[in-house]
Amino acid sequence: MTPAINPPPEGPLPVSPELANGARGFRLRMAVIDRETETALDMTRDRYGRTVHADAAAAARAHRDKAAVEAYTAYLAPYADALLDAARRALQELPPARHLTGWRAVLDGLAASAAEISRTLDQPATPGSPAERAQHSALWPHLTTWADHSAIASNLADQNQHQRHKAPLTAEEQHMWTELAQAAQRRGELELTESWYAADGQPITLAHLIEDDDSTVVALRGDPDAPGWQVIGHYAHEYEAGKVLPAPVPPGVLRADVSRYNRPAPVPELSLQKLIRDVVEGRTAADASDALLCAVQRGYDAGPMVRLQELLETSGQFASALETVQGRQIAARLSALGRQIEFLTHEVEAAAQDLGATVAVLPPHRTPTPRVRPRPAVDTTPPAAPPVAPVTTRRL
Repeated sequence: MTPAINPPPEGPLPVSPELANGARGFRLRMAVIDRETETALDMTRDRYGRTVHADAAAAARAHRDKAAVEAYTAYLAPYADALLDAARRALQELPPARHLTGWRAVLDGLAASAAEISRTLDQPATPGSPAERAQHSALWPHLTTWADHSAIASNLADQNQHQRHKAPLTAEEQHMWTELAQAAQRRGELELTESWYAADGQPITLAHLIEDDDSTVVALRGDPDAPGWQVIGHYAHEYEAGKVLPAPVPPGVLRADVSRYNRPAPVPELSLQKLIRDVVEGRTAADASDALLCAVQRGYDAGPMVRLQELLETSGQFASALETVQGRQIAARLSALGRQIEFLTHEVEAAAQDLGATVAVLPPHRTPTPRVRPRPAVDTTPPAAPPVAPVTTRRL
């Protein structure tokens, strides 16, 4: 049964942190629902990822949709509009940055999804009916929009706009600490520990500056591997730094259209372990050739070597998207490794074709060993035990 939307409580709406906590609670509940659904769907697939129990898969998705509606009703329904209003107010007070246009689009998308969810639940269908299941299914994309992107609204609503980071260092102190940190970096004694982006779009990194067996926590603004970064503060420990430094904003995504809750159906694939086993159990050259060709085949059901190349390419895109010096260097390394894998893939394919063209079988002298040995006859005398060496006592 679809729960009715709870009316807002009497009195003023919760303050921004409480609004943000409601969205966090919804995201946590959706993560649990997602894990439970993936577990249920795995039970409906064979070992290659193909769905073999369609009715059970449909039932798992229907349960998922209903649970998601209930979670939204419990955590967000009364306060979604207030959360978006608080987020928009906070957004207007932020300094100009590259990410603000995208954040406005996210808030607009959340508002559209909230309106559609409210409109649908205001006209509930008969509990347990196909119409209700259809309603829940239609709401799933809107619910996952909130699960995927409401962290931005939560972060904005939870920001204390009256707290602004004030550099605790004078210009002279900042110059001195920056030189100390740069010298430590050249010695290999500047240990980076954590990094995030502030609301103004600038990266901030915490590091341990080590001098004469003493360690000081320093905060850097800018890319630590590029010229121009500066120390903006030094602290006794990370907790002290976290209280005064600009709060982190949600990190970005590699691809804007990806959702953890709307993954494409898994592609049937063969594991390397299965292919190795096929070679071990093979008898002809064609058997080993087929396993190798499966490893390098392309297309929808690409083989493991092709998937490895895709992993390297995607990881290279991720490293490049970090927009740091080190990220670009790693992206170049991954790109080179991807080209090597592509070369190896072509070589394996050529070798597999040559092996397949070899008209040969394994010679018969490679005799298999029975796993079960024959038992001795009943009247057979067991072999005598080996003689035991006498034990001699050493006299003192």
